[in-house]
Amino acid sequence: MYDFYAYMDRMKYIKRWQLMRSVREENIMEHSQQVAMFAHALAVINNKVFGGNANAEKTVLYAVYHECSEVMTGDLPTPIKYYDSNIKGAYKSIEALACEKLLSTLPEELRGALQSAIKPDVQSIEYSLMKAADRLAAYVKCLEELRCGNNEFTKAEKSIKEDLHSRKMPEVEYFFDKFIKSFSLSLDELEGI
Repeated sequence: MYDFYAYMDRMKYIKRWQLMRSVREENIMEHSQQVAMFAHALAVINNKVFGGNANAEKTVLYAVYHECSEVMTGDLPTPIKYYDSNIKGAYKSIEALACEKLLSTLPEELRGALQSAIKPDVQSIEYSLMKAADRLAAYVKCLEELRCGNNEFTKAEKSIKEDLHSRKMPEVEYFFDKFIKSFSLSLDELEGI
């Protein structure tokens, strides 16, 4: 018996934004789906608009599994995770151990197929696009909460927006220019009613 997919199914129980009051709770399973969608968009933008050669499927696969270690570690809130270099380093080590443990829950013949998704090439364009998509998803969450009148996300929205623009990624700027404004609209406004 192998437990990998049972562990992955538990992503729906890991709550994000634990230290903040949210109008709508979010789990890492739904977050990962949104990151995968945004990662795909950024890879397509990279290729079609800017003449890049990002592997869109690999970018999406990185996104699908980017939070998988949290089924063992939980979601450590960002202010704690990045409080200082010692905590950040220790948490990265714990995440790496969790990824190894997860890979060990697969049959040997499947490990190779999933190893690169669970332990991605952090120097690749696909990884950079996925990380930007992760931040875009966090930014969209902030917009959603602010649209609902939850000012708890005001500072996070500002700092995440600054982080995204500081990356100097043309794909991110294109996404902002073409798509971000729509996330602040109601359904009636989206439909032009």
